Amino acid sequence: MSYNSAMDLSGKVIIVTGASSGIGAATATYLTQLGAIVVLTGRNVENLNKIGRECEAIGKQKPLIIVADVTKTEDNLRVIDGTIKKFGRLDVLVNNAGKGQNGTIESTSLEQFDDIMETNLRSVYHLTKLAVPHLIKSKGNIVNVSSVAGTRSFANSLSYCVSKAALDQFTRCVALELAPKQVRVNSVNPAVIVTNFQTPLGMTPADYAAYIKHSEQFHPLGRVGKASEVAAAIAFLAADTASFITGTCLCIDGGKNVLCPR
Repeated sequence: MSYNSAMDLSGKVIIVTGASSGIGAATATYLTQLGAIVVLTGRNVENLNKIGRECEAIGKQKPLIIVADVTKTEDNLRVIDGTIKKFGRLDVLVNNAGKGQNGTIESTSLEQFDDIMETNLRSVYHLTKLAVPHLIKSKGNIVNVSSVAGTRSFANSLSYCVSKAALDQFTRCVALELAPKQVRVNSVNPAVIVTNFQTPLGMTPADYAAYIKHSEQFHPLGRVGKASEVAAAIAFLAADTASFITGTCLCIDGGKNVLCPR
């Protein structure tokens, strides 16, 4: 296998959840540039169609758009069934959809905890379970989008940190279970990435700009990350470049994962 062919995803059918914005949108267009046929899922119809048009302009085949909520079991069934009906195969599942909320052990309600776990863990569990039979047939792989919050602890993000730590363990366990069947399972663990992820947390544009500026000092490379940088890592793990990598949680974090205050 040559270096140039390693990142060739031509003809590979790849589902990207949460594809309407942020890391999911960047991943969809990046994979399309590498020749993949993408299936875009998410809840925002307008944004999905926009990203779909961008992918169509880049790629050789029109992406499949499925409006779906990963927390709804019937929607996950539609995503897998629709993909197989349209393309007859599934090669890669990118579990990107996720959400975050601030809160401590004193302030986090059970409702918030359950909501975060349902989106960040239970939905991944369910969609992965549905996808596995098809991935075994194609000897495909799974890339989960986790967080540096899964590998390190942060105050006032309790439910989010717990959900991502659980997702990392899920990644490792499923990687071991599917390795004999030649299905690889990995995750990417970004730190602060410039997206609209913080908007649901109630940040104004000014708050977000201040947050990004403040965050720069906590990334040893001196800046925060871009969605395209996470997308490149997802593509690397999805392609044959990572053919001997499974069970890995790859930090895309400018060194934040190894930073220790002094």
